[in-house]
Amino acid sequence: MKSFKLRISQMAYGCLCLISGASFAQEVQNDTIRVFEEKIVLNAPEQKFPQFKVGGVFQGRFLNNFKKDVDIDGLHHSDGSGTHNSFDIKRMRVSMNARISENLEVVTLVNLADFKQDPKTKVLENAYAKYTVSRYFQVTVGQFRPLFGMEETYPVDIVKSIDYSNSYYLFGTNGWTSFQIGAAITGSVDLGKIPMSYGVSVTNGNGKNTTASDDGKHYSSRLLFNLDKKHNFNVGISGGIGEVQKESVYAVGVEATAKFPIADRWCLDFQTEAKQGTNHSAFFSQKPDVRIGQLDDYLMKSFYIIPNIRYEVGKKHFQAIEFACRYEYLDANSKLNSNARQTWVPMVSLEFLKNYGARIQMGMQIDNFKQSIANSKTYNSNLAFIQLQCRLQ
Repeated sequence: MKSFKLRISQMAYGCLCLISGASFAQEVQNDTIRVFEEKIVLNAPEQKFPQFKVGGVFQGRFLNNFKKDVDIDGLHHSDGSGTHNSFDIKRMRVSMNARISENLEVVTLVNLADFKQDPKTKVLENAYAKYTVSRYFQVTVGQFRPLFGMEETYPVDIVKSIDYSNSYYLFGTNGWTSFQIGAAITGSVDLGKIPMSYGVSVTNGNGKNTTASDDGKHYSSRLLFNLDKKHNFNVGISGGIGEVQKESVYAVGVEATAKFPIADRWCLDFQTEAKQGTNHSAFFSQKPDVRIGQLDDYLMKSFYIIPNIRYEVGKKHFQAIEFACRYEYLDANSKLNSNARQTWVPMVSLEFLKNYGARIQMGMQIDNFKQSIANSKTYNSNLAFIQLQCRLQ
């Protein structure tokens, strides 16, 4: 009897040891701190440099201007000449991002479609080196897009409309947006519970692939506040001062974005921006003996809004459908000889691969001027388009 009890005790003790051992093993196996330390902190795989990433975008389109005697570039021909419909390669961009070290990267972007015209100051778009100290502080030197307004923060292949706004290109001609040569400091910080990103830059202010035309420089900055993470509600302000041919110039801008779910697969987002600045390119393009007014009289103003409705299809090769309509008001010379341009761009976009990897855009750009000027691009236009886009990710 004692022997039987002893055996029972030994078996119970053995089972207890097995259960304890299993529990301990399970505890060790599920110890996330220890796993984290062993796999990530203590035995992190060594990164090898340099690292290369190649990308780009292709945009091919068919254009047809339905306005009589107006060609695909918006130029009016009183004699009825000009090309009114054509296939076109808008962009064939190729990019390379090379990480030289953990903190240093070099970025190159070229647009091979620019070879169809005089490529002297074109083709090469991005060409800069960026050193990242932390998320709070990064330094960029070379040819890049200085932060001035939201359109500088994303590539053209993910815009909600067919292209950037008309004001983006006008302010680019005046040195505030688009590709410029110089240096910049960027970063992001948290103001309490509100994330804020910033950018400060100094550039030549006379476009890409050109040296400075005088000793003047453009100094610009931008602050962006994420006021509501749930609806991605952002508000930003931009401002800049500069000197061109010994004359002072300036530009300012405000912006906002938001996104609102409507139903299970539907959502509405919008972008809006207003800018104002000195149109010194128009002033200095005239001969001094025929100029009207002073430089301060050459004032450009703009406003646009892009509401966009998106329906998630969710299929493997058919991701979403989007309906957008950009409205823009632009007056390149609001004080002298004001001739405001209003633009409507209704568009349907079919997204076949995620992140606009492949999509078709169909719509029309409708331009209405306060006064049309014959045989010029300041003329009413109805340009229809169908564009195929493929991103090289």
